[in-house]
Amino acid sequence: CTAFWSPSLAAMVVEGGMKCVKALLYVLLLTCCICAVGLIAVGLGAKLDLNQTTNWEATPESLVPVVIIAMSICLFLVAFVGCYGAWKEDYCLMIMLAICLSLIMLAEVAAVVAGYMLEDKVMSESNKDFQQQIQNYQKNNHMSPIMDRMQEHFKCCRAANYTDWEYILLTTKRVPGSYCVSITKGCGINFSIKEMHAESCVAKTGGWLRSKVVIATGLSIAFMEVLVIVFACCLVKGIRHGYDDVRGLVSSARLTRAVG
Repeated sequence: CTAFWSPSLAAMVVEGGMKCVKALLYVLLLTCCICAVGLIAVGLGAKLDLNQTTNWEATPESLVPVVIIAMSICLFLVAFVGCYGAWKEDYCLMIMLAICLSLIMLAEVAAVVAGYMLEDKVMSESNKDFQQQIQNYQKNNHMSPIMDRMQEHFKCCRAANYTDWEYILLTTKRVPGSYCVSITKGCGINFSIKEMHAESCVAKTGGWLRSKVVIATGLSIAFMEVLVIVFACCLVKGIRHGYDDVRGLVSSARLTRAVG
């Protein structure tokens, strides 16, 4: 690549429409960097929450934040180097950008496929964790408010339904107020089934994650990655074409001097 490309020719080879492609590529790469930083923050937050709420070490659910963090770091590094390559109009870095992003996309597809294949196991582990948190609801002052906010936000009723609170019902004769459809003072005391949310929290949060986080966010990032790959290939073609033109002009000038 060093023999093929000279930085002194960078300003001469990309002209016209390729300047627009370069600008769009630069913007997309910066956006990818920002998205990667956001995903790293989300992954770290999810990992901290799992560490506080579960006792697992290597279950599928506990590995999800690790996968998100690892792939986001790779995306950030590739996009950052790609920004430098686009700015310098570096032929080799643009080729590496297209190849690395293609590999990252393949890894993302593999992760999604693995996630769907392990969905039942993840749901099973989530149910076990929810049941454990229910047993510790009165003792765990840290998690109790989090559980209440989740139930209020998603309008759901624990892992499966209100019967998951059988242990609490037997000891306190009440369920948390966050289970009530209309939250009022004392609504969890002497309640009726009609006053409780019917949907499972595991199913409700799982559906939200699939529809809002995995599908929406994943497709958006994948779409940006495809655009980056296309624009990087276009820029590579433009750099190569411009270099060939410049090399032809240099050869003609040398031939003219030799003849003269």
